[in-house]
Amino acid sequence: MSAPLTLSEGGPLYDRIGPAALAALVRAFYARVAADPDLAPIFPDDLTVTAEKQLAFLTGFTGGPPLYHQRFGHPRLRARHLPHEITPTRARAWLACMAAALEATPQIAPPEARELYAALERVAAHMVNTPDTP
Repeated sequence: MSAPLTLSEGGPLYDRIGPAALAALVRAFYARVAADPDLAPIFPDDLTVTAEKQLAFLTGFTGGPPLYHQRFGHPRLRARHLPHEITPTRARAWLACMAAALEATPQIAPPEARELYAALERVAAHMVNTPDTP
């Protein structure tokens, strides 16, 4: 789940989105995460470091410089998230925050937004480690 993302023939998604738009997306995303009743409980109150890590991850994930690898090592996404109860409900909430953040980031054109969202849908499904409770 950490291979650079190049799904279309337009080159790496990072080159098509650009670092400024990716940073804007992360800011918009975490503003939504902090307000989400399903997600806020599993995130720290101060999302500064979390957002920095997400931006570093997304930079490499979309085909940009491997910032996360350089600063933190291999992402090991599932292993790093095992301490947190990631339920199907939380995965859907995470994706809803990302969809809203993509819509709120006009610097990311719709084709690139769809491409990134599709890749992140697979990541979110992979991260689920706890069933929803009835």
